[in-house]
Amino acid sequence: MNDLTVNIGPLRLNNPVTVASGTYGYGTEYLDFYPPERLGAVFLKGVTLKPRAGNQPPRIVETPAGMLNAIGLQNVGLEEFLKVKLPALSGIGGVFIANISGDSIDEYVKLAEALNNAPQIAALEVNVSCPNVKHGGMAFGISPEATEEITRSVRAVSRIPVIVKLSPNVTDIAVIARAAENGGADAVSLVNTIPGMVIDVETRRPALGNVTGGLSGPAIRPVAVRMVWQAARSVKIPVIGMGGIRTARDAVEFFLGGATAISVGTAVFQDPFAPLKILDGIVSFLETHGYSSIHDIIGQLKED
Repeated sequence: MNDLTVNIGPLRLNNPVTVASGTYGYGTEYLDFYPPERLGAVFLKGVTLKPRAGNQPPRIVETPAGMLNAIGLQNVGLEEFLKVKLPALSGIGGVFIANISGDSIDEYVKLAEALNNAPQIAALEVNVSCPNVKHGGMAFGISPEATEEITRSVRAVSRIPVIVKLSPNVTDIAVIARAAENGGADAVSLVNTIPGMVIDVETRRPALGNVTGGLSGPAIRPVAVRMVWQAARSVKIPVIGMGGIRTARDAVEFFLGGATAISVGTAVFQDPFAPLKILDGIVSFLETHGYSSIHDIIGQLKED
């Protein structure tokens, strides 16, 4: 048996395959396919203090190697999240991680405080990187000072592990990762989507109602692998890698680059079973290469 357990700060996962926030709903939408406990963790759809209607449609458009989305953080808001969405997870096995977003540090702090008493939530993912809102997240994610400040503020009030989700839209991801570490983050996750645009040449109009959106899928994987490698060699805390992972070999790239765990996102829309197929493929890769533990390949890139 291969040892697949990994630690994300004080949080122990049975395996390193998770699903990314915004791609798996509120944790119950995929129950007809398989129990969430088969995954290392589920990052829940992002939540804000107040409900958000999101951007005007169309909100999703396919691209040759992925998709653009401009959902705009549509969500039910904290009150319904606590009263309806989280109770629905009671009795369901699995590790659930809440993703929080806000337009000010005060909003992030209030969300973190409110989730301290939610027994279904094992950790927080602090989203400072979403490119689809016009203020708040992006402003925090591109500044090391702001990233450190918001991390420190959330860490000060949270009684559960804090993961900071980083934006790829920065000059030096290592600087931002260190800022999150300096602020007290237990881990960082990266990358979020990359801003992009599609134009309908017949109508001469943007394909998205928001004009621009976040690019995800295989098109961004090489960028994501590079950034994960840069972040992992710059911090001592765990790195959760994501960005275009569709196969086990894709995941292994991230592990070799230094990721302790990975998140599957866009691939879930195409195949709900993709995370489990990737997990099985990782086990096969370890066995084929004579490894007994996932830790035998984490950070083992040969650079000479």
